[in-house]
Amino acid sequence: MAKRDYYEILEVAKTATADEIKKAYRKKAIQYHPDKNQGDKTAEEKFKEAAEAYEVLSDQQKRQRYDQFGHAGVGGAASGGYGDGGMTVEDIFAHFGDVFGGHFGNFTGGSRGRQQRVVRKGSDLRVKVKLTLKEVATGVEKKIKVNKYVACAPCNGSGATGSDGFYTCPTCKGSGRVTQVFNTAFGTMQNTQTCPTCHGEGKSIKNKCPHCSGEGVVRQDEVISVRIPAGVMENMQLTMSGKGNAARRGGINGDLLVVIEEERHPELLRDENDLIYNLLLDLPTAILGGSVEIPTVDGKVKMKVEAGTQPSKVLRLRGKGLPSVNSYGTGDLLVNIGVYIPENLNKNEKSLIEELAKSNNVKPSAAASKNFFARFRSMFD
Repeated sequence: MAKRDYYEILEVAKTATADEIKKAYRKKAIQYHPDKNQGDKTAEEKFKEAAEAYEVLSDQQKRQRYDQFGHAGVGGAASGGYGDGGMTVEDIFAHFGDVFGGHFGNFTGGSRGRQQRVVRKGSDLRVKVKLTLKEVATGVEKKIKVNKYVACAPCNGSGATGSDGFYTCPTCKGSGRVTQVFNTAFGTMQNTQTCPTCHGEGKSIKNKCPHCSGEGVVRQDEVISVRIPAGVMENMQLTMSGKGNAARRGGINGDLLVVIEEERHPELLRDENDLIYNLLLDLPTAILGGSVEIPTVDGKVKMKVEAGTQPSKVLRLRGKGLPSVNSYGTGDLLVNIGVYIPENLNKNEKSLIEELAKSNNVKPSAAASKNFFARFRSMFD
């Protein structure tokens, strides 16, 4: 099923400010909060959907990529996301707790009241993928070999070995948070922060896994399949959620950022979704007209050149360009006409040209000169 527009999910305009987006997300999160909709799977999915929308629109760089390229720019071509096995509801509580002043999990009257724990996230990875113009035109699936941190198999990413591999942190008693109470001139105050002993995990390792030395991750090569949509552009970045480095001792995987590079085509130039081909005609064809072959991303096509075709004229082959990454149509192939003027002529050729020069038909008329100047001046308007 196609993903919904993030602005539509949060019911905000595309010009919404960061504060308006934050308020809209808070409203949706309260509306679909699991404590208010216990057992309602639809509400839970909407809760995750709102979190995914906020995660993108609250990040300025991700929002810019989304505005330009849609879902493809922030993982629309990749698997993942909060609703597809990415963040759980528990992770969302911790990850976006600041939206509710740090008390997202403690919803009034709910059964999910909890001490907030630190959710680790693995680092992101960035790779570059080169595409031919043909691959840009059709879309392509690429297999990328990445050396990254993955969860340690023997300890299942925990970093500990054996059933008694952990012990409860004595400082925070397993909550992952510590609260300090102190007296001030304004009365009794308290401050809650991440436990400095266990760093928010609520437990410490007793028996370290020998395979990963207690880190919970090891380096390993992984082949990742990336579906790249048609119409992507140079330096466009696709985000594959959860395909980056694994987090130490559990948590959320980082993302894989796939940066697009275009290989130069030997004959075609790209201008957004249009393609440009510079066609150099010989003098007889420019004068008399004829049929020429034009390269496209799908092979060569024949095109008719009218008699008297002028240099700098642009012919348009509609629909022979590149598709939009957002599926809003296809560009054109623009054929820019040039005429080759021979530099070296033999005696007979010179004689033919000199004879031709006697005809008034080969000399520019006043109207032709005026049109030429008008086209030249339009380049500077």
